[in-house]
Amino acid sequence: MVFTHADFDGHEQVLFIADRASGLRAIIALHDTRLGPAFGGCRMWPYADEGTALADALRLARGMTYKAAICGLPYGGGKTVIIGDPGRKTPALLHALARVVEQLGGRYIIADDVGTSLDDLAVMRAVTRHTAAATTAASAPLAVTAHGVLAAIRAAIAHRLGRPELAGLTIAVQGLGNVGLPLCRALHAAGARLVVCDPLPARTELAQAELGAVVVPPAAIYDQPADLFAPCALGGILDEPTIARLRTGLVCGGANNQLASPADAARLAARGILYVPDYLANAGGVIDFHQEQIDDRPDAVLAAVARIGPLTAELLAEATRSGRTPLEVADRLVAARLAAAGPA
Repeated sequence: MVFTHADFDGHEQVLFIADRASGLRAIIALHDTRLGPAFGGCRMWPYADEGTALADALRLARGMTYKAAICGLPYGGGKTVIIGDPGRKTPALLHALARVVEQLGGRYIIADDVGTSLDDLAVMRAVTRHTAAATTAASAPLAVTAHGVLAAIRAAIAHRLGRPELAGLTIAVQGLGNVGLPLCRALHAAGARLVVCDPLPARTELAQAELGAVVVPPAAIYDQPADLFAPCALGGILDEPTIARLRTGLVCGGANNQLASPADAARLAARGILYVPDYLANAGGVIDFHQEQIDDRPDAVLAAVARIGPLTAELLAEATRSGRTPLEVADRLVAARLAAAGPA
């Protein structure tokens, strides 16, 4: 994979990190800190090559900037990716990464993500002050991302179908991990019927037994008739072929970077499919972090995350008034807020 200068445009700083003693190979991408320090998780994954890892870091860092800006929060976007097997993490590796975070002097606040945990952040705090999950509420983690996605789904259903309740609706959920499974539990409690997929049989068996979900192969999830499709796994899954297969009028889920390209928002609109921008629907994590600095009681955190519902309703109403896609409206709002903060 070859990267040109354009791939880094808009990113303030990209650090490539290698520590021979611990075996650490990582990338930290800081996208934009005009609104405040960059906030973003640390993902550890056995990437095929450094180019793939870099692409992930750049996209995810940009997404974090957009999440904070769309929610009016005083943070920028950053991301760390560690190239390696999460099962082989060591305190030495985490400390080596934390030293780099500390050297950034507060420009970046590191959080957990795929392949890392709250326990890992606790190990890093021996070296750096600049981590998330240092509050009382973080010791009993809440499913904040799923809570925010549920609020966005309710707003999208009310906008498109004119009904406040989810009972009797069919929702197809792609991925049953830390976001998809708690989301399914909340949807089931609200009376929705579930169609799910996940590459791990243990997860689908649990959803089937506990929630009465219909299980389909991962490749077939796009073909399922549903009132709403909720991508909660990998990014880049909505492209020309998969959009053509969708049998739903709504897309709203927890996965990052769901669109393979910006043109796919127009493709969804051309098919009459309403798409809630992923960086709004899944912004629960950064809202959680901000709220915990003010009031870290779990009920206060969840109430703050629930703001995603009214924000989604306002965004969809403006998209209807203006004749633009929800993504166009959201992107313009983010651009305006960043511009108001000063030059890049």
